[in-house]
Amino acid sequence: MDTQSVSMRTKLESYRASCGGNLANCPVREVMANLSGKWASLLLLLLAEQPLRFGELRRLVPDISQRMLTQTLRDLQRDGYVRREVFPTTPPSVEYSLTDLGRSMFEPLRGLLQWAEGNHTAVRTARTSYDELVR
Repeated sequence: MDTQSVSMRTKLESYRASCGGNLANCPVREVMANLSGKWASLLLLLLAEQPLRFGELRRLVPDISQRMLTQTLRDLQRDGYVRREVFPTTPPSVEYSLTDLGRSMFEPLRGLLQWAEGNHTAVRTARTSYDELVR
């Protein structure tokens, strides 16, 4: 077994032990729950560039519904990744930005983002092959 597999197995055993043997309570799963949604990663990437207002986010992601954008932003706020700031203007202005916690995830995610960019074509090819087989 290679070193990477042994390391992953050791981490999995450690998580299992810390969760009393129940991986449903795994801390990684809990932390990643809202990050792995359809829209969260895209919104976080946009907010990593600069703070944005709700309407700006809506224009940048035109296929997200208003309800889903609101819910995803609330989930990201609740987990501490996004800050919602209300400015006392008429009408009130609201801006969303990443918190320090939200910004801190980009360094560990950099490798995953590079992997995804490098393997996007392979994943699409695999999906097409699979879809043709199951028709």
